[in-house]
Amino acid sequence: MRRILAAAVTVTGLLALQASSVFATDPTPSPCASPSAASDGRVTCPAPPANPNQAAYALLESRLGGDIARALQTEQRVAATLDQFAATEQLLTAQVTQEEALIANLQDQIAKLDVQISDTQARIDVEKQELAAVSRAIYRQPDSFWLLIARSSNLHEALVATADAVVAGQRAHALQTRLEADLAKLQADRDARQADLDRENGTLDLLNANLSSLQEVMSQQDDVSSQLSNLVSQIQTAKTQLQNQPPDVTTSLAQLLEAQEQDLVQRSYETAWSQAQVGVGLALVNNKLPVGKTIQGLALSWPMASFEITQPFGPSNVVLEPPFGPYKHFHTGVDMAAPLGTPVMAAADGLVVAVGHTNVGYGNYVVIAHGGGIARS
Repeated sequence: MRRILAAAVTVTGLLALQASSVFATDPTPSPCASPSAASDGRVTCPAPPANPNQAAYALLESRLGGDIARALQTEQRVAATLDQFAATEQLLTAQVTQEEALIANLQDQIAKLDVQISDTQARIDVEKQELAAVSRAIYRQPDSFWLLIARSSNLHEALVATADAVVAGQRAHALQTRLEADLAKLQADRDARQADLDRENGTLDLLNANLSSLQEVMSQQDDVSSQLSNLVSQIQTAKTQLQNQPPDVTTSLAQLLEAQEQDLVQRSYETAWSQAQVGVGLALVNNKLPVGKTIQGLALSWPMASFEITQPFGPSNVVLEPPFGPYKHFHTGVDMAAPLGTPVMAAADGLVVAVGHTNVGYGNYVVIAHGGGIARS
């Protein structure tokens, strides 16, 4: 009996020892990799380490947000410019239609004058023949007067017949003179109408050239608008995918998108200047300067009556032109060409403040101050 009790105690002790061993080698898992005990006995976990790329991502996100804002602003400006282009195109189209109607009217007038000239010339030819016949009867046949007397019943009848022949000759000569005067007037009218027609044809050519240039500019600006829309979408996509790319990749992408943005902004400015050049062309058609700064009592005009603009004001591809604003090369004047000896007049009344010569750019120049801060050279 004692042996059985001792065996039971021994088994119980072994089970207790085994249970203690199990609890010691298989503890409850900790919620964090490196737990620490607090003063109150609770287990705490340290904060995870900060992502070293987070600041770069935040900076890029802000940068791309600014790019989106600028691109949208440029897109709005381009849209407004396209609206202006459309209005200008309507104006040009209306002017072309009006000019074509005027030319058709002049051509009709010239055609009618040609008919009148032809009819008048035919009448003159007939009168010349009749006058020649009368002249031959009176002057080239001196014996015809005596024959007329011999054939007449009396001297009075012969004199009346002779007088009638003379009067008929005088009337024929007067009619011929009047017809020739009418012919000269008709020819002068035709020459004037032809000069008007030539001038209006030149105006129509200018209008069509401006319309063609404007439509080309509109096509370029519309292309810029489409590319800006695509750029905004690309920037927005890049902004949402920042966390999926390494910072150096997103930085390179941001730089690429910004370069595209700057290029599109530059192109939008250039097309705006192209529109300004179309405005200069319209001003030439209308024979007046574009509306600009208004000075009380000051009206500017072109310095020559007839000329050709060889280089307009604005951005230039000439490498010798200096930079200005966002443009690498900028032409700060309007170059005009005319035949040698063409008089050059002042744009308005003013005071000559400088006369000189430069080897670069202007050559011989005269600077005239017009008041109100306006000067021309």
